[in-house]
Amino acid sequence: MEHDVHAAAEAAHTAATPLFQDPATWTGIALIIFLAILVWKKVPAAIAKSLDDRAAKIAGELANAEALRKEAEGKLEDAKKRQAEAEEEAKAIVTAAKREAEILAADAASQLQDSIARRQKMAEDRIARAEADALRDVKAAAVETASRAAAAVLTEQLSGKAADDHFAKSLDAVKKALS
Repeated sequence: MEHDVHAAAEAAHTAATPLFQDPATWTGIALIIFLAILVWKKVPAAIAKSLDDRAAKIAGELANAEALRKEAEGKLEDAKKRQAEAEEEAKAIVTAAKREAEILAADAASQLQDSIARRQKMAEDRIARAEADALRDVKAAAVETASRAAAAVLTEQLSGKAADDHFAKSLDAVKKALS
């Protein structure tokens, strides 16, 4: 009930107030005057120009950002390409190193075989020389022994000067025959 009384009093106040005494009328008139001044001073055009300038600046920044993005993508692709090339080059280097290592190992094995063969040949040559030297020494010792034995036999069988001459001739003949 109190609410109805309050609404009725307000309706009586609104109906009794003349048009130019109502604050809402003056607020509306002030608003229309303010908007007219804004239009007359070309404020909406200035605001529109400001917004257009800002939109152009943002569009420029977006275009710049797009160009930077494309450049970054290009650099990324270039980096990926260089990485792939570096990986391929590394694989080629490893393959070449393996091939070279195999060649060096085969060469080293061949050189080792050659060295072993040379040393074996040298050892066989030394053994052959040692055998030849030993055979010569044995022959010389045999000649010496045979000469002494023959000298002893001849000395016993022959006596005198004729024996000495005969002995010397025989000794020379034996040495020549055994040499």
